[in-house]
Amino acid sequence: MSFPADRGYLATARRDATEKLVLLSGARQTGKTTLARMLFAGHVYLNYDNVSDRVDIEKQRWSREAEAVVFDELHKMRKFKSFLKGIYDVEGVNPRLIVTGSARLDVARKTGDSLAGRFFQHRIHPFDMKELKAADRKTLDTLLELGGFPEPWLKGSKAVYNRWRRGHLDIILRQDLPDLEPVREIIAIETLVELLRRSVANPVSYASLARDLQRDATTVKRWLGILENLFVVFAVKPYHQKIARSILKSPKYYFFDYAGVDDPGARFENLVAAALYKEIHRLQDQEGVNADLFYLRNKEGREVDFLVTIDRKPALMIEAKSSPENDVSAITHFSRFLQADAIQLVHRLDRERRLDAGVRQLDAAKWLSRIPLA
Repeated sequence: MSFPADRGYLATARRDATEKLVLLSGARQTGKTTLARMLFAGHVYLNYDNVSDRVDIEKQRWSREAEAVVFDELHKMRKFKSFLKGIYDVEGVNPRLIVTGSARLDVARKTGDSLAGRFFQHRIHPFDMKELKAADRKTLDTLLELGGFPEPWLKGSKAVYNRWRRGHLDIILRQDLPDLEPVREIIAIETLVELLRRSVANPVSYASLARDLQRDATTVKRWLGILENLFVVFAVKPYHQKIARSILKSPKYYFFDYAGVDDPGARFENLVAAALYKEIHRLQDQEGVNADLFYLRNKEGREVDFLVTIDRKPALMIEAKSSPENDVSAITHFSRFLQADAIQLVHRLDRERRLDAGVRQLDAAKWLSRIPLA
């Protein structure tokens, strides 16, 4: 296994840094720090978790002759946005300012003043087929086994993944979470994570989770928001505009680390969801495209796994299938309301074909190596 030389972020982030602050956020251990330090050779690196660096940051003691300053884990600083705003408004981007963090920098609780208009955002995701420039089933199967986080992927070992997975979540819940929220019920949140892992690919009921956890629904929703802010899970909401009897709530939750999902079919759907979500973020962050990801489901139980919208208009319906199926009744139903292309992505497919209602049945590995959304 090798580390992709150009992760698809470098050129755009390097150009953005000459104009504004650059914020690199994403799940812990996705390679944000490595990427940030690759942007400019002559950089100063300051990590807010390091006591000495923390003093230098707060006293603004860094060389103004450097090409760039990389502030790592800066979201842990009280009123970090006010701090950055002050530096940017007085000094601009000389040196260039790169900020990384393992929490969503745009919605972290300790926000301070707004940075609106002063930054470009890049959300860094684990490896996927497109970034790895791979179109073969073997690579897809390895991603399903090990996930796309750099450490277990590069080691290529299931044993390494299993050990990494336990430590990864433990660090997030016991170190990162307290920096954002005064939450003490770590065990209950760990239970919530496990409940979500068992319900991947299914709409989530807040009331049901609340009963299982013996908490109120408001608390559960807040915990889910925290897990999203820390890039443990992401929500895909139901699309309901102009669709008769569609469900209005009940999002589905998927994991950035999908290799830990036990059910093979749900794990494959999670991999597809993660790849689509990553591409949506790339289109938003690098090209300014108004793209979004939903799923389709009505009260009769008809469901299509994903709907991609571009400029708020339905563009593509996607079903993720472990093996070929000829049933396109759900897509056909929703096609009455939506003018959108439709595909089935199949994990194990001998040959691609066109089904009824114009649905294309495609090899998942090949399509995910390109993800042609816009």
